[in-house]
Amino acid sequence: MASTKAARIGEDVWKTRVDKVNAELVTLTYGTIVAQLCADFDADYAEVNRQLDKMGYNIGVRLIEDFLAKSGTAACANFRETAEMIAKVGFKMFLNITPPITNWSGDNKQFSLIFDENPLADFVELPDDGRAQDELWFSNILCGVIRGALEMVQLQVEAHFVSDVLRGNDTTEMRISLIRIIDDEMPPDDE
Repeated sequence: MASTKAARIGEDVWKTRVDKVNAELVTLTYGTIVAQLCADFDADYAEVNRQLDKMGYNIGVRLIEDFLAKSGTAACANFRETAEMIAKVGFKMFLNITPPITNWSGDNKQFSLIFDENPLADFVELPDDGRAQDELWFSNILCGVIRGALEMVQLQVEAHFVSDVLRGNDTTEMRISLIRIIDDEMPPDDE
């Protein structure tokens, strides 16, 4: 039931409340950012991955407000509901895709998103230097976006790609793990 509701919300928000941007423009702009990072860090792909994650985190911290305002969704009851909101509302709202949710862990604290389509990776070929295929996670900005957005709603998560068709894998899969629920902490007294 929650799954259907999330899909309906995502579709409604995409159709009526989101300004559309040309997908090819986003793809080319993002590709240019990744290429520039590769040049700036002399093909140190571990550092490029960190920078993409950091950029994504900063975007996610700000994007969550837009998500909450436009989707009108309430707080999620559990991590499964959070996964539904990410896949069926968040990704639909901002990238017009709905990655399937799979591979739940037994404790319901980890799941995977499978990207049958990834607008960030359209028209992309990784650098042919013998290392990028094994070291660069081209769409790593998405992991940071999820981390930043969820942290703003009191969920500390870890997100990382485990496979990518750009690397020659059969699928593009992101794994998201709940680390902890962040308690509302009162700042210590300044006495």
